[in-house]
Amino acid sequence: MSKKTHYTVIGAGNGGKAMAAHLALKGFPVTLYNRTSARIAAIKELGKIMLESFEGGPHGFGELKMVTSDIGEAVKDADVIMVVIPSSGHASIAAKVARSLKDGQIIILNPGRTGGAFEFHKVLKDMDCQAKITIAETETFIYASRSEGPAEARIFRIKNAVPLAALPATKTQEVLDVIHEAYTEFIDGVNVIHTGLNNMGAIFHPALALLNAGRIESTSGDFQFYIDGVTPSTARVLEALDRERVTVAASLGVRARTATEWLQLAYNVQGENLYEAIQNQSGYYGIKAPNTLRHRYIFEDVPMSLVPIASLAKRYGVSVRAMESIIRLACITHSTDYWRRGRTLDKLGIERLSVGEITRFANEGLEFNN
Repeated sequence: MSKKTHYTVIGAGNGGKAMAAHLALKGFPVTLYNRTSARIAAIKELGKIMLESFEGGPHGFGELKMVTSDIGEAVKDADVIMVVIPSSGHASIAAKVARSLKDGQIIILNPGRTGGAFEFHKVLKDMDCQAKITIAETETFIYASRSEGPAEARIFRIKNAVPLAALPATKTQEVLDVIHEAYTEFIDGVNVIHTGLNNMGAIFHPALALLNAGRIESTSGDFQFYIDGVTPSTARVLEALDRERVTVAASLGVRARTATEWLQLAYNVQGENLYEAIQNQSGYYGIKAPNTLRHRYIFEDVPMSLVPIASLAKRYGVSVRAMESIIRLACITHSTDYWRRGRTLDKLGIERLSVGEITRFANEGLEFNN
């Protein structure tokens, strides 16, 4: 009998708890790590997470092998390390884990947002990590999920297909082969340029939160984010952002999916326009808006999604006025310079690379003196 793949899930938020519980229910040994022990105290005491789900979806108690706030202990026996935290924390996790990694381990950023694998790679390199590991990123998070309590999670929907790419892309199939027993939903995402520029969180999250700012603050998020929050007018703003993202991708030789095409791929829903497609997505019903504007939809998706896309646009001469407007609104709303805090090209280690060199780096892992 072959040894079961040991998964370590980094992050005990909505997504991390859902993933850890689901993997455990599938029969895999699972370690759950969170940097603050208080957040996982109830799970550690119980040794399991109660998972609830949509009709016919996974549910029950997922029993965990280990629950810890010690990063070295968390990754010691891991075959696959699933990073399920806001991407604003990817760099710090890379620095924290650099000394504990071992040859052969796979790290998957769920999701990478834009430039996640590049950033993680650069931090490990700067930390002189000698372990021969593989970094991969997903295009989006596989679950629509929420936390129902300190040791509970709920899955609203599991996406039908989630593109994944390794850095370099020559390693992608090896990663898919390892995780296929757990997740048949992951598919070849071409390379990390594709996964980064097919980042739908960049389109759906920050603009929608900011355009509904008054409603979020006056109701503490007591409305359905994607159903009530997406009106024909807000959807037109999302479509403008989406056109800019697709144009930036084209400047790098990538044919990015439109938001409506992505909804069809991920959820098998269609519509005459983006507004109709979102309204037709049954998995969005019941998902409440954030209860505050101090939410990852802004503090994560602006610096880790919009800023790198806009930085690529500036580097390669693409106008992204709508995107820049949303970044500016976020800076004003949070009194924060997200341009400075965000994933600019120098933080990804690609600021001096041509389009051809970035593509070679993503596909073959070739590095340049930059």
